[in-house]
Amino acid sequence: MVELDALPEECIAHVLSLTTPLDAARSAAVSRAFRSASDSDAVWHKFLPPDLDLIVSTFLPPPPFGPSLDRKKDVFLRLCNDPLLIDSGRKSFALEKWSGKKCYIIGARDLSIVWDDTSSFWRWSSLHGSRFPEVAELVSARWLEVHAKMEMRLLSADTYYAAYFIFKFVHGNYGFENQAVEVSIFCGSAGQQRNIYFDPDGRLRQRYQTPHKTSRHVFRNASVAKVIRAREKKAPQDRGDGWQEINLGEFFVDNPPTGEVQISLMEVKRAKWKSGLVIQGIELRPTQMTSQKRTSQKSSRQHIGRRRCGEWGYCECYR
Repeated sequence: MVELDALPEECIAHVLSLTTPLDAARSAAVSRAFRSASDSDAVWHKFLPPDLDLIVSTFLPPPPFGPSLDRKKDVFLRLCNDPLLIDSGRKSFALEKWSGKKCYIIGARDLSIVWDDTSSFWRWSSLHGSRFPEVAELVSARWLEVHAKMEMRLLSADTYYAAYFIFKFVHGNYGFENQAVEVSIFCGSAGQQRNIYFDPDGRLRQRYQTPHKTSRHVFRNASVAKVIRAREKKAPQDRGDGWQEINLGEFFVDNPPTGEVQISLMEVKRAKWKSGLVIQGIELRPTQMTSQKRTSQKSSRQHIGRRRCGEWGYCECYR
């Protein structure tokens, strides 16, 4: 039997290039030969998107990859830890660390916000802590209508994605208390609709949090736990960067990718005056379907969970 260390480094590198970034990083602990191979450009070049040059060509100056990033692994980690502003500062691009899949944030300027060009309804301004040069603040209106779209070819093929609305509220906001916002996500003929709640005062999150005081026997019931998790998804979560996000839904990118994904948020039925919502954008990031659901949901492609990545921690490329 041939010892693995006896294999040529290029053979080890080729095998590692067929795995994932996480597997390649972990393999460095196997031996000195694996450590050398796992750092090679032959491995990390495979983990970079084939259209990376085209994506980077729309990057705002200065150039993203200087002389200090001469290794492919350094380029990969740069894209995981420090997202690029592309498309004239209207989108943010990064890679997810555990998979190398593409992540995007569609900035507010790249969204279609009804009446965003009317100063009495919406105000455009720069805001400390935002990834983008401008954010949109709702001044006062009786309706909310936001649309986004992204060509599937720009995303990673054969991948489940989730869309997240990134926002915050300014002091003195009103009109969103207990107000359901209708959300839809469509990819070709497939789509889903749901209601979400922005929860400006945090009451919904308090209500749906898993309280430690609740009797343990309640959570032994799998169906009850499932209902609680579904309710928690309707409430915003802190991103850890001063902003909040709320899950809008999931979709699947075929191989090869075709068409586009269309996302809408609307609250137009109640005609209640609203103010104080600040929109940074909509994030599209890969999610990991749990193994139990992978088989049963190939046709419906609905729910995707999040994967934990060992020593790399949670793979949240924008945090």
